[in-house]
Amino acid sequence: MAVTTCLTWMQEKHLKTYFGEQFSLLYKASVHGFSKEKLLDRCSHQGSILTVVYNEYHILGAYMPGGYLGELDISITLFAFQETEISKCEIGPLNPCLLFSGNNINSEFIINLEKKAVVTSVTTMEKLGLPQCCMSFKECEVFRCEDLLDKRSMDGIIELKESLMSAIRTYKPYGGLVHQIQILLLGPIGAGKSSFFNAVKSVFRGHVTNQALVGSDITGVSEKYRRYVVKDGKDGDPLPFILCDLPGLSEKEGRLCLDDILSVLKGHVADRYQFNSMNPVKPGHGDYICYPLLKDRIHCVAFVFSAYSVHCLSDEMVEKIKRIRKELIKCGMVQVVLLTHVDTLDLITKGDLIDIYKCVPVKLKLEELHREFGFPLSDIFVVSNYSSEWELEPVKDVLILSALRQMLWAADDFLEDLPLEETNRGV
Repeated sequence: MAVTTCLTWMQEKHLKTYFGEQFSLLYKASVHGFSKEKLLDRCSHQGSILTVVYNEYHILGAYMPGGYLGELDISITLFAFQETEISKCEIGPLNPCLLFSGNNINSEFIINLEKKAVVTSVTTMEKLGLPQCCMSFKECEVFRCEDLLDKRSMDGIIELKESLMSAIRTYKPYGGLVHQIQILLLGPIGAGKSSFFNAVKSVFRGHVTNQALVGSDITGVSEKYRRYVVKDGKDGDPLPFILCDLPGLSEKEGRLCLDDILSVLKGHVADRYQFNSMNPVKPGHGDYICYPLLKDRIHCVAFVFSAYSVHCLSDEMVEKIKRIRKELIKCGMVQVVLLTHVDTLDLITKGDLIDIYKCVPVKLKLEELHREFGFPLSDIFVVSNYSSEWELEPVKDVLILSALRQMLWAADDFLEDLPLEETNRGV
């Protein structure tokens, strides 16, 4: 059975702010034994170490940058954690093993595992804001502290990025029915639709680029329908997908209405068409494409939501998106979701992107989308687009490429499920 920490996600996140981006639990006294020898046997030669003890009302402990059996004389950071506040002080230099000894050389902070007690000096007690010098505890845990984005981790991330890029380059749509998958990006103004296209293009171009205009105000930027082909490098071949971008949805009809969305879905609208809600694109309209081929149709719809604004969508916007979803379901269209701007959430750092789906604030956003709109959690993909960065970041690239690959797979499901008569309209 897996050994798990007593720290809540929020407590662990606050401690990581001070002591490292990743904690690996090495020792838990209630599992491995309340013994100094057993602790040192499991935790020696592990690099930087965080020792945490749990009192009924407090969480306190010590951070040792060299570990227990590293340098013999190091400064040790003590801390006490009360709710969301952390108080700290330093002791030493001393031998880290003296933390578990009653030796008079160290009288500032002693952890007695056998007696399950922490003893501090009066000075240390006052600096940490503890109520007394001797406190009992019920649990002790030891973590290895690591830089999440160290060279070894980054090498693995870069390898995964290259693997995803290769898979997308060599992807072939189901049955050879079309040469390029068309993915429609649909969502509220400022959700990050155009930014997602820019991010995808940036990954394959090899540097940050901004072809599509990006806007976040209440009016958006574009009122046109755009079909963006992405090339593999500056002068490379077109990749096997096209990202289609509609103007952002707003509470009012604006220029884009439901009839226009359905016409785009079925391939009746040409690239760069300027929408006008007073004159929807439907049979009889001058720009209506009467006989679109299968290659002109949308093969996957990606709803795009911003993590920092999804909780404040108006009732009108929620109802509009639900109406659109119902029409897409009637058409048999596959739908996925992109959750953007996750790195703007409280307590989320760049290091969290490597395992973003486990972060509590992100989990809450995913559950909110599931609850509000009915999207399956397995169809919601987290991305972090490029906004202020000048250089590509492999961790962001992996999220972007992973989401794109999922969209291609979803499009395959759509093509596979088409009636035979609809697959005979050419590619």
